[in-house]
Amino acid sequence: MTELQTNPGTTAPAPPRKKYAPAKDPLPGTNYHRLRKTIHVICVVIFITLPLLNIMRFDIPRQRFYFFGAELWINEFGIIFLSLMFCLFLVTAMAMIYGRMYCSYLCPQMIFSEASVTLEDKLKRWVNKRFIDLAVGTRIFISRSFFYAILLVASVFLAFIFISYFVEPRDLVHRLAHLDIKTAGGIAGAVTTLLTLIDFAFLRQRFCTTVCPYGYLQGILADKNTLLIDYRDETKMCIKCLKCVRVCPMGIDIRDSSHQIECTHCGECIDACSTVLGKLGKPTLIDYAWGATGLTVGQENAWYRKLGLRDAKRVIILLLVVLYASALYIAISMRQPVLVRIAPDRTNLYTIDNQHFVHNKFRLQLSNRGHSDTTLNLAIQGLADAHIIGLQLPLTLKPGAVEQQEFEIIADPSKVAPGVNYIHIVPQLSPDQKVEPFAETFIAPMDTPQSTTQQPTESKP
Repeated sequence: MTELQTNPGTTAPAPPRKKYAPAKDPLPGTNYHRLRKTIHVICVVIFITLPLLNIMRFDIPRQRFYFFGAELWINEFGIIFLSLMFCLFLVTAMAMIYGRMYCSYLCPQMIFSEASVTLEDKLKRWVNKRFIDLAVGTRIFISRSFFYAILLVASVFLAFIFISYFVEPRDLVHRLAHLDIKTAGGIAGAVTTLLTLIDFAFLRQRFCTTVCPYGYLQGILADKNTLLIDYRDETKMCIKCLKCVRVCPMGIDIRDSSHQIECTHCGECIDACSTVLGKLGKPTLIDYAWGATGLTVGQENAWYRKLGLRDAKRVIILLLVVLYASALYIAISMRQPVLVRIAPDRTNLYTIDNQHFVHNKFRLQLSNRGHSDTTLNLAIQGLADAHIIGLQLPLTLKPGAVEQQEFEIIADPSKVAPGVNYIHIVPQLSPDQKVEPFAETFIAPMDTPQSTTQQPTESKP
């Protein structure tokens, strides 16, 4: 056996290095989580400001419905019904086109449930970091105590905002300050606080799969072009990291099916898959897609198809939403801020006073639905020398006030036709507001009493 001789000062040749394929450039991952949380913050601000600024609120004690600056009264139920049905139609149209996007991006239940879960996790990490020397059971007790205390305060606040949609907020502040649990408003606030605490402490996202009917409604309305979370792996590139399963707030595996009723289309699994595979230079296997077509949102070129207008049905739905919104706007803009109603009182067709003047009784209902004082005057057309008694004219009405009074129209029998006389009672409102004249009838006796030239005396109301 011979040993290899090497000259001092010389080195052995290095073995050839194995050549590797150059790594692909990493692909950027999606960030639907940040987009969703930004929209959540905007929705919370809207949820709080709507009742406090009377943008949308149903004041049950005062029987008022506030809708984007308009104060609708309960006797305007047609417009109120039209407004509520528009909101329902809008949510239904969104379910047909965008699937469960409302659930993950706009639903208050989902927003506050996720906030509750996030708060609990952060409190656990904070307590474990600050009180690391304590026993595990003690740390759990401290974190849960903090969590339930914060959740109680948040439940009171959210219950206050929710009840403010139905009761005037200043009235609620007074009830809350006195811990009112006797009146309807106080009992409703206490019950709502309790339900909110139970919901966000224990129920959370389970509400979406057990109680909420919206998921089942969406399953009925969805078709082949409805937006959903789609998983496709024809080339078997899934590395089974299971990150998409771990981040899912509903606890499902999107790889099982894209049509699971528990899926709320939040996009957390898209962020997870695009981040992991993006580091390997591979595209995500999970993305938003238009139903059974498999086309993702980014694969569409036309702007209207990117927005979901992919067939004639969706175009018709959009036109219906626009027409519905236009009709609602016209109905609200044409409403009169002051409501005037005049109707005859036919308990007695007519009466004759001791001066032989003929009297007909009428009822007046006046409602000031505006924000400033209004003044009413009445004029009579079609009845010569007729007078109004029993009503102090002009009549001034404060904002929100309602007046119901009776008055009489009296006329000289020599200047009216026997039987039925057709007249118009013309309301005159200040500030100027156009009110259609009321076509009424003035009834005189068939046998005309002896006429008189003496002017009628006005009776006290």
